[in-house]
Amino acid sequence: MQPFTTVTGAAAALPAANVDTDVIMPKQFLKGIDRNGLAQGALHGLRFAEDGAPRADFVLNRPEWADARFLVVGPNFGCGSSREHAVWGLMQLGIRALIGTTFAGIFGDNAANNGLLLIRLEETDLATLRERALDPANNTLTVDLPGQAVSTGDGHKVPFEIAPLRKDAMVRGLDAIGSTLDHAADIRAFETRYRAERPWLA
Repeated sequence: MQPFTTVTGAAAALPAANVDTDVIMPKQFLKGIDRNGLAQGALHGLRFAEDGAPRADFVLNRPEWADARFLVVGPNFGCGSSREHAVWGLMQLGIRALIGTTFAGIFGDNAANNGLLLIRLEETDLATLRERALDPANNTLTVDLPGQAVSTGDGHKVPFEIAPLRKDAMVRGLDAIGSTLDHAADIRAFETRYRAERPWLA
């Protein structure tokens, strides 16, 4: 998993509420047996018309936001089905963090397990960042995960909270398996002690 420390880039606003995983990754892109090519599927119905042509009015198709690293999203982002492809597709599209008020639970777990940072803010703070994301002249943000803050180009900082274990895993680039292996020595010591106390299990 790619570590997340400090990332600077453009932010784009997707303020609609209840954007579900079928919008984020439509079902026709779930047919593959691996994760390849999911960038094409990410937000496909919003990015492309039925004939496959890019929608010129969609924010990520505009040059000012084409290389966006952050999305400032509406409430309950990622609701719907549990498809992990939604997270994979956003990350393949280049998105490193989502900034919003609330996220769907399973989507949040999938994001954490794959290194996509979810930043939860109060609406007042989110509105400030949304305003910046809508302005192509001021849409650059810096997300400092170790320092737990989002900074705008003029130095304004918005702090955010994150669970310590989740923060540590993302900073170090550890997925669930990596986090478990981080305690490999303790696990082996427990196994040795457990077998010594119960020799009949050998």
